[in-house]
Amino acid sequence: MNYQLSIINYILFDGVCNLCNSSVQFVLKHDKKAVYKFASLQSEAGLQLLIKYGLSRTEFNSFILIEANKVYLKSTAALRVTRNLKGMLPILYLFIIVPTFIRDSVYNYISQHRYKWFGKLEECWLPTKELRDRFL
Repeated sequence: MNYQLSIINYILFDGVCNLCNSSVQFVLKHDKKAVYKFASLQSEAGLQLLIKYGLSRTEFNSFILIEANKVYLKSTAALRVTRNLKGMLPILYLFIIVPTFIRDSVYNYISQHRYKWFGKLEECWLPTKELRDRFL
């Protein structure tokens, strides 16, 4: 028999950011293979992952992907996620050829203005019963 270990990929996100929550909902909608599990950076599970991987526990301005125990941040994380989404979305991964300093400059600009442009929640968004098992 051929046994394959399943690797869990985690997406950590700012749980009070409307843009971040919309991004998570977008991934949930297009991740039909359920490749990703999610945790807000403000949650206990998110905090434990931040500690485990030696990441900042106070700055919540990065989209974080933990894939096969390797950490990816910002634009690299977002582009790597697109590889596993349905439809034409994996084509977006081609933007990985753009140098990181350019991609992350755009990412940082949006990140710095995300609350102003998209708003902020008073508390973290809670998933529906159907989606709860996808969250830590």
